[in-house]
Amino acid sequence: MKLNAVFSYCSSALAVTLGLLTSQTHALPVTVQDSAGKPLPTVMVSRQPVKPADVDKSDNGYAASGAPQQAFFEVARFTDVAGRTDIPAADHPWQIRLRKPGFKDLTVASTDMGKPLVMLPETDAAALAAQQPANAWASTLDFGDANLKKEFLLQCNFCHQQGSALLRRDRSAEDWAATMKRMVRYGSRLSGEGMDKIPAMLAAHWKKINANPSLVPQGTPWSPDLAGVTIREIPIGDSMSQMHDLLLHSNGMVYVGDNLQDRVYEVDPATGKYTVYKIPPQAGDNLGGLLAGRLKDFPKHETYQGIHSLAESRKDGHIFITPSYQRRLIEFDPATKAFKMHEMDGGFYPHTVRMDAKDRVWFTLALSNQVGMFDRSTGKFTRYDLPFRSLMEQITVKLTPFFFKLMSWGIPVANWVKVDHASTGVPLPYGIDITPDGKAWVARLHTDEIASVDPDSGTVTMVKTPFKGPRRLRTDRDGNLWIVAFNESQIARYNPKSQAFTRFDLPLLPRGSDTPYSLNVDVARHQVWVNGTNSDSVYRLDIGSNTWMQYPMQRRVTFTRDVEISPKGQIYLTSASFPSWHIEDAQPTLMELTPR
Repeated sequence: MKLNAVFSYCSSALAVTLGLLTSQTHALPVTVQDSAGKPLPTVMVSRQPVKPADVDKSDNGYAASGAPQQAFFEVARFTDVAGRTDIPAADHPWQIRLRKPGFKDLTVASTDMGKPLVMLPETDAAALAAQQPANAWASTLDFGDANLKKEFLLQCNFCHQQGSALLRRDRSAEDWAATMKRMVRYGSRLSGEGMDKIPAMLAAHWKKINANPSLVPQGTPWSPDLAGVTIREIPIGDSMSQMHDLLLHSNGMVYVGDNLQDRVYEVDPATGKYTVYKIPPQAGDNLGGLLAGRLKDFPKHETYQGIHSLAESRKDGHIFITPSYQRRLIEFDPATKAFKMHEMDGGFYPHTVRMDAKDRVWFTLALSNQVGMFDRSTGKFTRYDLPFRSLMEQITVKLTPFFFKLMSWGIPVANWVKVDHASTGVPLPYGIDITPDGKAWVARLHTDEIASVDPDSGTVTMVKTPFKGPRRLRTDRDGNLWIVAFNESQIARYNPKSQAFTRFDLPLLPRGSDTPYSLNVDVARHQVWVNGTNSDSVYRLDIGSNTWMQYPMQRRVTFTRDVEISPKGQIYLTSASFPSWHIEDAQPTLMELTPR
């Protein structure tokens, strides 16, 4: 070994050693007991800043575009069987919050951590019920029709949780009906029968449950295997944001799109430093884009593009973004920070986006029933039409741009167009991924189908799913597809060679009560990570052993839509409720979960 290499190796080793010593020196022990002095395991110990970091809010409440910011980390760990863990100190005033279902939350100043901390049992029935995640509350709903309940979860759970504190309050049937009409304008496709029947059902049901909170069952118990797990979290955006999708880039940064405010957050997960880049509207763009009437009464939004999904080119690291409110793709260069617009002459509602091995950009066009492909080498778009279920559906889809134009003029089309249980007229191609053989696979949400597109022949093949609500999908190393069954509380594996589906129930209580929005596959570790959208959690399935693990998040009403996985096996998520004021403290965050 050359001398300079030896010096380099020794310097690196010394740096690692000093880093470990420093982190151990600043990791403070925490011991938690119950009122009888017995150790309390599986207590979530969260380090929180006493005050939020002082960040720039000069641009309508957000940081000026291009101006670096520094966030404070929140850090959570879980106690072991002896009731012990440790928590790293911070260089700003901080405190810890202890949380465990069945016990009262306890907040402790950092100066009071030199002694065992005592958590008291919660005995109030209403408070015990309030500790349960939304899925436990939603499990109590009974419409007397299982399919109507699944339709309700499909159409009313894709923006925010059902059963969370804001959605289980006592309201009149008239209030529920007015709310649902607004949700239909936002994009829900609840059937006419559902619009007629469900408001009175909800009014009666939540009145009954709030009067008898002991009827709410317990959620999934926290596992002892959580000891050794670390969750780090930083706030980004505000209560008017929607941190929809995210991308872990090969440069180590995490990029998050704010769907409601047309801003991309570039976050260094190692340091908590971040920079906001505002996507400029183009000449002729209207507020709200092509869907100008959709958010006309939303308190604050700067939505010209409607940032939806992000994907990285393996060729040059450029990021491609689908703006759901426009007919274009957005290209972002992380090196120069420049945005470039690629305009399309057709298609409607660019949705989920992926890159293939030939550096082509694939994306779904959710409201025109198409799959799009942008060939970077030629600068040309190709659109692949998916089959319609009927002539009426074909006519309705073709008229969709006209309907949205009427809505922008204040004509409430969405509330007088008849909607059936099959959501005819909006088949909704949704998630997309590229299998190792180069085919693009799509989940079509409202038709309970998946589809493949062969880029060589242009052939489109439809496959019926044996479950409802296929929302997003990913491929594994063997070319299998993993698909979320949104309103079935399941995921499924599809083998394109054998054309066989295998279904997996999510490991939660009450059974069948979650709505998994998306998933991702850790190819290196042969694992599937699933968004627990209605349960404040994320799940991991080990494919080889067929074993599950559930990880609770720090905030109640943590609604996540996407999962990214680092080479080290860390998991990144964003709290993406629409609107974000549903979240426990109305603050969306970027989360990093490090398993044991």
